[in-house]
Amino acid sequence: MATARIIGTTFLLFVPALSGGQIARAQDSTPVSVASAASSPVATAEAPPVVVQLTVPKGTPLQVALDQEVRLREAGEPIHGRLMQPIYAFDKLVIPVGTEVTGRISKVDPISRKQRTLSILNAEFTPPHKFEVEFDDLILKDGKHIPVHTVVAPGSGQVIQLLSAGSGEKKKTVKDEASQKIAEAKQQAKQDWQTAMDQVKAPGKKHRIERFAIAQLPVHPQYIEAGTLYFAELEDPLDFGTEPLSATNATSLGATPPPGSLVHALLVTPLNSGITRKGAEVEAVLSQPLFDGDRLILPQGSRLRGSVVQVQPARHMHRNGQIRLVFHQLCPPSGATQEVAASFEGVQSATGDHVKLDSEGGAQATSPKTRYLQTGFELGLAALSASGDGDADVSNHAAGGAGGFKLVGIGLGIVARSEPFGIAMGAYGASRSVYTHFLSRGRDIDFPKDTAMEIGFGGKINPHLHPPETVKQ
Repeated sequence: MATARIIGTTFLLFVPALSGGQIARAQDSTPVSVASAASSPVATAEAPPVVVQLTVPKGTPLQVALDQEVRLREAGEPIHGRLMQPIYAFDKLVIPVGTEVTGRISKVDPISRKQRTLSILNAEFTPPHKFEVEFDDLILKDGKHIPVHTVVAPGSGQVIQLLSAGSGEKKKTVKDEASQKIAEAKQQAKQDWQTAMDQVKAPGKKHRIERFAIAQLPVHPQYIEAGTLYFAELEDPLDFGTEPLSATNATSLGATPPPGSLVHALLVTPLNSGITRKGAEVEAVLSQPLFDGDRLILPQGSRLRGSVVQVQPARHMHRNGQIRLVFHQLCPPSGATQEVAASFEGVQSATGDHVKLDSEGGAQATSPKTRYLQTGFELGLAALSASGDGDADVSNHAAGGAGGFKLVGIGLGIVARSEPFGIAMGAYGASRSVYTHFLSRGRDIDFPKDTAMEIGFGGKINPHLHPPETVKQ
């Protein structure tokens, strides 16, 4: 407890730099010197309460999920979403999960001539447009509007799921009390994520089938799916006033997190298994404060530093990328840096990336089983195109054309009425499918900036995955 008091006192001496906020005397802008106030019992008794300025700094990401499907037509179309992660200032919740967020489609890029030509050859007459969105208003539950200026971070704009380390497999490590607490905290985090997602009108199975069928048509509209998540970074800070700091929190600030603690953080360093190198530094910032009961241990804005200990880029033969990282330094805002043993326990990832986490902080991209079905279908079309009765068998020629260039290939197969042409188109389609799904370069792991992560303290960590010497001090 004495150590915690020393750390907490040292921490408070520098709190004015916290997230653009400051600690000051009540009704006075002059910073408080906690050390001098504590030097005399009389001074301590007469010292006014310490006040914390509650500011959400510039660059803080708002995780916004669209709560309804949007048809993409032109710039200016309104969009509506919900906040998926709470926003804290120091230790206070200032913008809760579920807050309404409104914005608009700010830009729709035209289709290039090359892209349109290639799409037409593949029977796609309405190729998808690239577009940009922006969010400009928060609507709290009491009806209050908070105008914001945001810029959407690169890499966002996908349907996201929350993954937990070791999901789908049993951990081989011995479960101790800290590991059990982390497991319980992860389960609670999953429930919180699901509660937030329940506010979004995610499409059901029937709706997804309908949209998939429409997307196969040569001419079809473009939609932004409900549940698509955007990281909208604040261009200006948000001020929520001040609050007094209790004596209990003043003494517990900056203490070492208890074993079994799980913190919610946002990735500061983008990670990609194709370009990130082994030994690279990794940094994350706490998006929510950490409490031990009623005691504040770490405020929002505390930082965790670590390193990439293993990385493998995607390779040919459809071998996917993988990356493994650990965190070993805790840096409270303007406080003393601590050496910690922290594990990578959970992460947000796009559903289409098929990412899997193991129990030691490793992430690996996996290949969906549908690739076998798709390749088998193309091989079936190729076999059908070669089993006809010569040039007169129009249906087989059409099957070969479908394997090559879909609708355009079918039309050419019928018009050409040539068995060699049908066979060639079928073989092209089958070989392209085999190459795409089994021979080409696999998929890299990609965690963009502002990706939400869960980091645990005090669980079982492989000592071979803890190389502090790779991180610059």
